[in-house]
Parts: sequence; C-alpha cells; structure tokens
Amino acid sequence: MARTNYNELLDAGVHFGHLKRKWNPNMSPYIFMERNGIHIIDLNKTIAKIDEAAAAMKQIAKSGKKILFVATKKQAKDVVAQHVKQINMPYVTERWPGGMLTNFATIRKAVKKMSSIDKMAIDGTFNNISKKERLQITRERAKLEKQFGSIADLTRLPAAVFIVDIMKEHIAVAEAAKLNIPTFAIVDTNSDPNLVDFPIPANDDASKSISVILKTMVEAIEEGLAERKLEKDKAAEEEEREVDVDELEVKAKSLEEVEEIDEDEDEEAKNKARKLKPKEDEDEDGPQKKTSKAPKGVAGKRPRK
Repeated sequence: MARTNYNELLDAGVHFGHLKRKWNPNMSPYIFMERNGIHIIDLNKTIAKIDEAAAAMKQIAKSGKKILFVATKKQAKDVVAQHVKQINMPYVTERWPGGMLTNFATIRKAVKKMSSIDKMAIDGTFNNISKKERLQITRERAKLEKQFGSIADLTRLPAAVFIVDIMKEHIAVAEAAKLNIPTFAIVDTNSDPNLVDFPIPANDDASKSISVILKTMVEAIEEGLAERKLEKDKAAEEEEREVDVDELEVKAKSLEEVEEIDEDEDEEAKNKARKLKPKEDEDEDGPQKKTSKAPKGVAGKRPRK
C-alpha cells in the first residue's frame, strides 16, 4: 500500500518543476510533460520513490540510528524543524557549517563548549566574573545554540542524511558522499538525481510540497521507532521468563537435594536401629547360659562299687 496518494501530492503542487531552460537532462525519466515552459513531474514515479525512501528510513530508525535532516532554505527550515522535533532527530536549518560531517570532531567540541557554559551558569561561576565577560559568554552561547543546538544529541556521525534541495545543500551532499553516508533528497527538475542514493522527484520550492513529503518520512521513522520499542519490550519479557524458569529449576533442584538428604538420613537411622536391636534383645533376656553334660565316666576306668 502506498504511503501517500496521487490527489494529495497534486493538491500540494508536488508536480510543478522548474522552467524548461533550467532542467537537468538526468531528470528526464521523472518528467511527465512540459506545459507553458514549465516541466511537470510524473507523480506516479514520485509515489514509488517516496515509498522506497520511506521503507529505507524505517529500517534505519528501527536499528536505532540517527538521520540528519538538512534544509536551510527559507521555505523549508520551519517545516523541517516542526516535523523533525516530533521524532527527536537532529536537523540543520541554519547555515550548513563546513566540515559538519568530514570534520565532526571539531563540531563536537563546539557542542561540548555549549554544555560547559551551561555548567558555569549552574555551579555559580558566573557570579565570580565581571559583567562584561558574562555578557560575552552569553552571546557566544546564543550563537552556538543557533548553529548547533539542534544537533546537540548527535554524538556520532548520522546513519543517513535527508536533504531538501541538493543544489543549495551541495556541500552537505559532497560530505556525505565522501564518507559513504546514504543520502535521501527531494530533487527538482534542475537537479541531478544521480548525486543521491534515494532521490524523490518533487517540487522543492513550495512549503506544502516539502511538508507532504517530510510528513511521510517522519511517519515511516515513527513506525520504525515503535517497532524497535516493541522488540525491546518483547526481549525484556523473554529475559524475565528465562530468569523465572532458571529460578524454578534451581528451587526444584534444591528440593530434590533436600529429599535425597532426608532419604539418606532415614536409611542411616534404619541401619543404626538394626544394629542396636540384637543388643537390646540380649539386655532384656539376659546372657544365655551354656549347659554342658557331665561325663558319665572316664574311658578306661571302672567305676567303684
């Protein structure tokens, strides 16, 4: 079953491409026709690509990995921030910092600096510095928050990158390709779909078009996260059951050992009783007297008259 329908994409204006003179020849398989000098995108192929991308993103989310969303153009930044916050994934809606992926260690240092400033505010260090220094640190914190606040939870390189308008975000595309990170992107008729792994042919200039596609991707990620949670809960239940079974086996084994000890003790008591019984009988009846018949005479001698 398709994750979106033809009419929904049509109402959002997903089918509108760029002017014919601005087209990229590599987009020809996804172009349906040309009308009034504007290319029209084939929505049937868009639906197929949306389903393919959504299935891949669902599996990534199910594995517990992060997907980085990139959209710095005016029409997309608010839409991306609104949708992506729901699934707690990192996103970049301000200027793309050069080396965000290829020089990730330096970016992490900037994020750690933010956390260190926050600690200064909590532990009372701000009270021991001048007002001017405090103002400078606060401004620096606000600047870092604007640039890196949305990726504060990104402790390692993302498993995939979703990009809106690969023409504008060409640096992000190049960095992801250099590190062999899978890329998902909304590509318009003026873009080269061969630059990304999962291209979605669609209008990347209209907020409605971006919102419809992004909503579908977010729903797929939510499904992946929900399945991951179910699997974790199921594994935890099975582990608890195994622990209970092990405990029962241990208890049964200990009971068997106790029973064997009791049987051994009973047998030993019976043996002792058997050994003591003859002595008791002897004590009751008294020692048996040995009787011997006196000889009538001695052999070889006559008895006296």
